[in-house]
Amino acid sequence: MSIASSPPILIISHEFFPKRGGIATYTEEIARGAASNGREIEVWAPKSESIAKQDFPFRVRQLDLKGSQDLLCQLKLAREWQRNRGAIRNSIVHLTDPGPILATRYIQYFKSLKPHRLILTFHGSEIIRFAGKPFIKALITKSIKRCDRIHVLSRYSRSLLERYFPESKTKILVIPGALKSDFRVPKVKQHNITGPLIILTVGRLHPRKGQADTMDALTRLPESTRQIIEFWVVGSGGKYGYGEELKSKAKEAGFRVKFFGDVSEEKLQELYARADIFALNSVYFRKSVEGYGLVYLEAAAYGLPIVANSVGGVSEAVSHMNNGILVKPHDQEALTEAFNRLVQDPALRENMGNHGRIWSQRFSWNRIANELYNTMAM
Repeated sequence: MSIASSPPILIISHEFFPKRGGIATYTEEIARGAASNGREIEVWAPKSESIAKQDFPFRVRQLDLKGSQDLLCQLKLAREWQRNRGAIRNSIVHLTDPGPILATRYIQYFKSLKPHRLILTFHGSEIIRFAGKPFIKALITKSIKRCDRIHVLSRYSRSLLERYFPESKTKILVIPGALKSDFRVPKVKQHNITGPLIILTVGRLHPRKGQADTMDALTRLPESTRQIIEFWVVGSGGKYGYGEELKSKAKEAGFRVKFFGDVSEEKLQELYARADIFALNSVYFRKSVEGYGLVYLEAAAYGLPIVANSVGGVSEAVSHMNNGILVKPHDQEALTEAFNRLVQDPALRENMGNHGRIWSQRFSWNRIANELYNTMAM
């Protein structure tokens, strides 16, 4: 079937621009990739004044949703689905995050509301949460049985699905993520040999992101080493009092810590370009885990050697001793040693940075969208 005669693609998400984060990036980029391949795309997303100001290469239908997973949000999305059942029946419908998957789990019982093809994307933590609630697990199992394809970004997420939802085995497609389509590959940076050595982290201020462990590891560096480093923290969040915990640790760290909060894309690019090492030491937290980590690709593209924990799908976003160093979660001695090794060895930093630039460009969203949509039997 030619692209011109292929069914339109309807992508439904509770996380989309101007939201930041991995799922919002995934939703926008998979839509851009499909549009660049000549597919007819429409995205359903929560209403935002910022959306109207953007020039997307696809249509966006703004829904009166908060973008949460509560019952009211689910009912509103289900009602929108019912109102547009004619378009639904003739479209490839792609649900890119837990919200829409939960919201449409009851609709599967009505043949008149069944899409032409149904694609589900799972990212990691939601698989564990769904499996932990028997009633929800039963409904998600039915959704999986009725869907045509499941996309995951990592082999780790595939293993979770196969363990908790064995019905998914024959439907899973593993394709790692990619840099944003408008990502400007930076020039090779000129290192400042006189200023402080900057260690950058980017992510929500949340216990799962492990910024506290990073700070503790850096605090254990020799005093002479701590005098030459700065730790830059990008991101916001106050859940579990974590933001305040980090600020308290910063006062006793023995090195300079700068909190930037949320920053614009331009500012983030500037911080990447000025940094020397990237760190995001994610850990298991309750039923939450890092399924992949698109931010590691951005850091690698800027030629930053990476220090990360070997947890979840991170080892598929960071190649150990190629573009970064992976350590076991909560192994503070090994984490401190990883930082010390990179701080003391400029040649190693440069070598890993060079490998990272190549590693980060293995995939593109055009290719991902092509494999996900264009190869699907219609």
